[in-house]
Amino acid sequence: MDKATNLTGQLLLAMPGIGDPRFERAVIAICAHDPKGAIGIGIGQTIRGLGLHEVLAQFGIEPGVAPNAPVHSGGPVEQRRGFVLHSGDWSGLDTIDVAGRWALSGTIDALKAIADGSGPSRWLVALGYAGWGEGQLDEELTRHGWFNVTGNIELLYDTDAATRWELGFAEAGIDPRLLANSTGTA
Repeated sequence: MDKATNLTGQLLLAMPGIGDPRFERAVIAICAHDPKGAIGIGIGQTIRGLGLHEVLAQFGIEPGVAPNAPVHSGGPVEQRRGFVLHSGDWSGLDTIDVAGRWALSGTIDALKAIADGSGPSRWLVALGYAGWGEGQLDEELTRHGWFNVTGNIELLYDTDAATRWELGFAEAGIDPRLLANSTGTA
């Protein structure tokens, strides 16, 4: 893979009719993309009825100052594993920088810091992730299915999950209502 195709720090938007119901209207924040594969966190939908306080309670963490924010459906892989997508103003032992745009942490240290007010200034919590093996995402990008846009911070943190998909396309100058889920022949 050449440097131009690296999508780390970008958002992937699922095209209509992607063919996999797990990714209908998906918005995925790509956290790593290299020749070995890719990993991203879904930020386009939340898990109905699950808030941050319930997740904190599962770990015996008092919610402290943390709002009972919705928990995102991060993807179909390891749906019981949690991740915090957050601003770069906080770092824990496992935190990775994502192209200077945001950071990703996967331990309870991030949750504890959010609860006690010493954590990142901006964050969202997700369960599960989307993963692609060697060359898999690159191959999928050559077919109908995904559209990538800049990893806009406002889209990440200041936009409701239910509207991220439409706004992602709108920022690229595309009205998603006009997208077709099939192609024609000439």
